[in-house]
Amino acid sequence: MTQIAIVFHSGYGHTRVVAERVKAGAEAVPGTQATLVPVEEVEAHWADLEAADAIVFGSPTYMGSVSGPFKTFMDASSKAWYERKWQDKLAAGFTISGSPSGDKLNTLQTLMIFAMQHGMVWVGLTDLPQNEAGTNRLGSFSGVMAQAGQVAPEVEPNEADRKGAERLGQRIATASARWAKVS
Repeated sequence: MTQIAIVFHSGYGHTRVVAERVKAGAEAVPGTQATLVPVEEVEAHWADLEAADAIVFGSPTYMGSVSGPFKTFMDASSKAWYERKWQDKLAAGFTISGSPSGDKLNTLQTLMIFAMQHGMVWVGLTDLPQNEAGTNRLGSFSGVMAQAGQVAPEVEPNEADRKGAERLGQRIATASARWAKVS
């Protein structure tokens, strides 16, 4: 069984919607189990992160980077970093902000560098950029970028961004199964 952990912070509920769709996509791959880990509950899940084959990181983009609570989680992972507990695990990431850009690339790069600090192997997206009806509508290969305006999480992110999150979940689950065979 492939184990995927999805660690995320959601200030207003929009990032949770994306995390849930990443989970749905991962669990659509046979033999995969995914666990949602809100950063506020990480203390109860360090063992789950250590046992996971892959960890997907998700944070809203606040002021051009990860949110404060997500950064607190990153800093709290220093023991796992020092002991190399996540080394050679696969990693992926997603973010959401209120505008099409919102400097989301910086957030994904922050997540990627964080994963690399832990000795992880980053998995991005392969879907070509598509229009409002497709996946990867904002054209990111580093991870999922989604958009949510000043509306409820039931309204945005839109369905294209939700599909993109599912595709990321499928990709990380498929890559994890492959990675387990060769490592």
